Amino acid sequence: MVSESFLPHVNGVTGSVLQVLRHLRRTGHEAMVIAPGDPPRTCEGFEVVALPSVGFPGYPQVRVPVVVTGRLVRELARFAPDVIHLASPFVLGGVVVRAAASLDIPVVAIYQTDVAGFALRYGLTAASNAAWRRISSIHERAHITLAPSPTAARELERHGVPRVRVWPRGVDTAAFSPTHRVVDLRARLAPSGEVLVGFVGRLAAEKQVEDLAVLGDLPGVRLVIIGDGPERERLTRRLPGAYFTGVLSGIDLSRAVASLDVAVHPGPFETFCQAAQEAMASAVPVVAVGSGGLLDLVDSSRTGWLYPPGDLQGLRAHVADLAGDESKRWAMGTAAHDAVRARTWPVVCDRLLRHYDEAARSVAVRGS
Repeated sequence: MVSESFLPHVNGVTGSVLQVLRHLRRTGHEAMVIAPGDPPRTCEGFEVVALPSVGFPGYPQVRVPVVVTGRLVRELARFAPDVIHLASPFVLGGVVVRAAASLDIPVVAIYQTDVAGFALRYGLTAASNAAWRRISSIHERAHITLAPSPTAARELERHGVPRVRVWPRGVDTAAFSPTHRVVDLRARLAPSGEVLVGFVGRLAAEKQVEDLAVLGDLPGVRLVIIGDGPERERLTRRLPGAYFTGVLSGIDLSRAVASLDVAVHPGPFETFCQAAQEAMASAVPVVAVGSGGLLDLVDSSRTGWLYPPGDLQGLRAHVADLAGDESKRWAMGTAAHDAVRARTWPVVCDRLLRHYDEAARSVAVRGS
């Protein structure tokens, strides 16, 4: 498994890699992780090889790998894997697919991060086009590309990427469940019985958390921001009535998510949005921008509401609708829970193993 993001930095890519490693261990497979930065030497009982890296400008905890081609080839040759799992490739992707081709190892590339969309968010159209060229050049050389949602798969295919399959993200239904709802926590966050409307995620510009300012004067609503990132200081000024929890993990995160009444996700560049799925597993209805993977995850008017990108009055109206109707919140939250509760990580990772087999067979057939 080659990942450009790994422990100790926790994000969606790291979370998915960790879940796959746990499943590989449970099912008796061997694995090795190659990642930048200063990761632990082992993870889930598997060896972790650290690549040199530098901090991302303005966000130093995010490590950008320094490509060392010879080191990468040697490590892959030493381990001699049956398949390479390439997690959210961008900087390392080209080197890895070339190394894999030289060693005749199949590659399953996981598309997870909309780098091109992030560039657009910063007004960098030329950079966005360049990012798509790089993404396409990596994924078109993989034996299989796995997209997290049908919308993301169509976008890859529109840019010429072949052999795309849909592989969604799983959800830990023990960690994210309505059973974790905590009355005392709700009393602290909403001392006057306010409806708790929460965002969960990284506080970065592409998440467009500042859009939630449109909810600031909704009567009887308390905004809760769960997470941290480079935009936190600016957002505390932009959202003066919001409660910022900082980064939460483990049972603290489970309780905070389950104790929300409504989850909101305004970022239009999500290829899936695991935070929304975890809210749904916790029986919390979701109000989200109708873009990217959220189009496939949220069933508008049944498990929550979708609003058109840029329609902040639509965001406000949908939150107000749910805030003012407890029975509707309950019905949508129940439907959301039912929609995702069977999508556990073991089920999803079994599908991944079948994709590994498919990639391995394609190399075997080519070589026969």
